[in-house]
Amino acid sequence: MERAEAYGFSAAMSGAFLLSCLLFAAINRRQRGPYMDEAFHVPQAQAYCHGRFLQWDPMITTLPGLYLVSVGVVKPAAWLFGWTGSVVCSTGMLRFINLLFSAGNFYLLYLLLFKIHPKNKAVSGFQRILSTLTLAMFPTLYFFTFLYYTDSGSVFFTLFAYLMCLYGNHKTSALLGFCGFMFRQTNIVWTVFCAGSVVAEKLNEAWKTELQKKKEERISSRKGSFSDLTRILKFLIEYLISPKNLVTLIALTWPYIILVTMFFVFVFANGGIVVGDRSSHEACLHFPQLFYFLSFTVFFSFPQLLTPAKIHKFLLSLRKHPVQYSLIAIISLFLIWKFTYVHKYLLADNRHYTFYVWRKVFQRHELVKYLLVPVYIFAGWSFVDTLKSKSIFWILMYFVCLLAVTVPQKLLEFRYFILPFLIYRLNIPFPSLYRQLLELAFYIVVNAVTFYLFLNRTFQWPNSDEIQRFMW
Repeated sequence: MERAEAYGFSAAMSGAFLLSCLLFAAINRRQRGPYMDEAFHVPQAQAYCHGRFLQWDPMITTLPGLYLVSVGVVKPAAWLFGWTGSVVCSTGMLRFINLLFSAGNFYLLYLLLFKIHPKNKAVSGFQRILSTLTLAMFPTLYFFTFLYYTDSGSVFFTLFAYLMCLYGNHKTSALLGFCGFMFRQTNIVWTVFCAGSVVAEKLNEAWKTELQKKKEERISSRKGSFSDLTRILKFLIEYLISPKNLVTLIALTWPYIILVTMFFVFVFANGGIVVGDRSSHEACLHFPQLFYFLSFTVFFSFPQLLTPAKIHKFLLSLRKHPVQYSLIAIISLFLIWKFTYVHKYLLADNRHYTFYVWRKVFQRHELVKYLLVPVYIFAGWSFVDTLKSKSIFWILMYFVCLLAVTVPQKLLEFRYFILPFLIYRLNIPFPSLYRQLLELAFYIVVNAVTFYLFLNRTFQWPNSDEIQRFMW
């Protein structure tokens, strides 16, 4: 890191942390007690603080990673600074843990951008800092920095594991992946992604060698022609049935294999992936979740994905491949018809943005969900188009993981989209400086509106005296 870039990064990180501290103080003044899921997380962490490690709230569905880390931070700090009484493990103190995770996420995002997009003529240090600041302010993640939820810690350990994977420290990466799994069980998918990234790199090297042998240097595996896909599939099968290649891949990924094996043992012993209350977290094949994620990504990346040039390029592609797009549309309509699920929380809890998205858009008419198929197709095309700098094997692995982490979820919950969105955004090329600034400004506006609504537009339910607040 050059001196000017180091100073710029330090200023951005310090400024972001100072702003977060001010917001943290404002939120804790207005909402002193636990809110929403904090009503489960805070008492559980306080039980751990008092040494009651066998006490467990059956309504909690995640493993105790957040509470163990909280006790590991708060208890030594209390001893060091002489804190006693209600200050130790108070709601505010526990929330502050996520503020520390947020600072860690800021640094990890920068390191990942530095590794994935090394400095060259097209990528400046200022662009990396600006992208880091933008992703750190990503509204869905940034909001939960200020509540005692698992999201900030989950993102921290997953990004850390991904960084170590990129640097080839696979044992460390698997250990960090285990920590991420302890925060949220579905993070095991991103451990598979780390292993898959290693496999994809080896496959891409072998594929390039295969092309050189055949003197087909300019064959592009990303054009999507049927002959290209057939050739790649044939190569993939031949590569993976080779014992020598399998031994090589196992030797490279064995730490991840051990962790994934432990995960399956856990699922078998636990009787499922969810701990505690399973009645509201049943797995299903909810394929439209992929469409929701793609739309979510276009919304939050519109300066890059929703441009006149991209729309024009999409229309040209549509005109060039009408049969393929017609087939995609038919499949999409079928998936929406047969696999759309509506969770009871989505219809009942009017504190979440998703409640209003569903009511104002999808519940307007039965046909709306089908009429949105063209939007989904454009979102999917634009999404894939921005990944064209990656190898076909990397893209394939990412989409397998994306399906695994979104489709089984019955509840439409924007928090579930945070990690797949961040992994995607870290790996696409930088847009122009103007578009980066536009995206940052958009995130700031969305955050400002969200925090204003949360703090000032409170309301009450008829059968409850508790103050309710709007949130993601």
